[in-house]
Amino acid sequence: MAHAFHHQPLKGLYLTYQLIGTLFVRFPLWILFSAPRSLRPRKDWTFKRTILVKIVRYVMSLPSVVGPLTKLPNHLSITPGVDVNGVWVAAANDLVTGDLKALATIADVSSIRIPGYWIHKKGTSIKVSSPPSSGEKVVYQLHGGAYIRLSAHPTDPTANIAKGYVKHIDSVSRVFSIEYRLASSKPYKIAFPFPTQLLDALAGYNYLVNVVGFSPENIILSGDSAGGNLAYALTRYLTENQSSADVKLPAAPSALILLSPWLDLGTTTQAIPNGSAKKFLASDYIAVDGGTDYAKRAFCGPHGLGAADINPYISPASLHPNLVVDFKKFPRTFIVAGGAEVLYDSINIFKDRMIKDLGEGNGVEPGEGKVRYFEAPHGIHDYLVFSWHEPERTDTLKEINRWIAAAS
Repeated sequence: MAHAFHHQPLKGLYLTYQLIGTLFVRFPLWILFSAPRSLRPRKDWTFKRTILVKIVRYVMSLPSVVGPLTKLPNHLSITPGVDVNGVWVAAANDLVTGDLKALATIADVSSIRIPGYWIHKKGTSIKVSSPPSSGEKVVYQLHGGAYIRLSAHPTDPTANIAKGYVKHIDSVSRVFSIEYRLASSKPYKIAFPFPTQLLDALAGYNYLVNVVGFSPENIILSGDSAGGNLAYALTRYLTENQSSADVKLPAAPSALILLSPWLDLGTTTQAIPNGSAKKFLASDYIAVDGGTDYAKRAFCGPHGLGAADINPYISPASLHPNLVVDFKKFPRTFIVAGGAEVLYDSINIFKDRMIKDLGEGNGVEPGEGKVRYFEAPHGIHDYLVFSWHEPERTDTLKEINRWIAAAS
């Protein structure tokens, strides 16, 4: 049963039991079965990577039984800290229209004031929320976590992506992330289902354009895992509602980066015979086949799990025959996948659909396609989060830098 031990003292007892079992049973067995290269999930993996993936998988599995392991920063307050540049972002209900308005009404949610965090390149003297310099580019990064965990806070593991961006992208000196509300369901309070996170992402985008003053042509929208799903959904909303008579939306960003994006929250790509959802379980740390049931239930909320198969905002990679989706209005897009991750199939289905509408290429020269795909053959899900996942992590960031520079 999901979250069966989330109450104390059961939580403490369960974690103690797991710690003892890990120290004296699991860890020795991991070492034993990782030493021979032939027994590793990928023969090209080092012993160190093999052990680290097993540790990450184990740690990531615990919250599904005991709930959050630590108290994380959330949308209720700005959590201070060293070099933490937090700001409050105003609600953007006046920018909500069309399908988003209808979906928000069904879910009984609206845009609210939420925190956001800036990460600056080391050595710069940029003031928090200062207007952009002439032609300055900014990355708007949306964090992953299956819509139910993790944070935009600079101390969160997913902030390694933003820190990687400011280190390796020459034209980017700062990255902004929004602390969108996390979905929850029973046995916790039912709260913040879709499209709550899209409302929050829209508020963050409005802040960058209409408060800080960035031109959309200088905004690079990025997201990892569930954040990739959210970055895609925000782009879809902005591109599909430019001609709305009800609102005056900012233009869509000039570029979109999707890192191991979660693009099918339904069941169709999981059912592919011998597909990545099952074939790569041993080489990844997440399990989409049953392992994300709570997250899907919390996120879909009153829309029902069926929405995850047919709603183009939620599952653009779904194989359901009733899904209608196209990408003809999308900006140039950089898609990243790990060749060892369980989401591999859905990412490639999505990539092929984008290429069909937009063409393959850097999207810079006239008539050139807009979709650039980069694959790390032995990369795990969301590998840019992990500083030890080298050389794939640095190679990917350098390739993104080249892709961004090509359009400058």
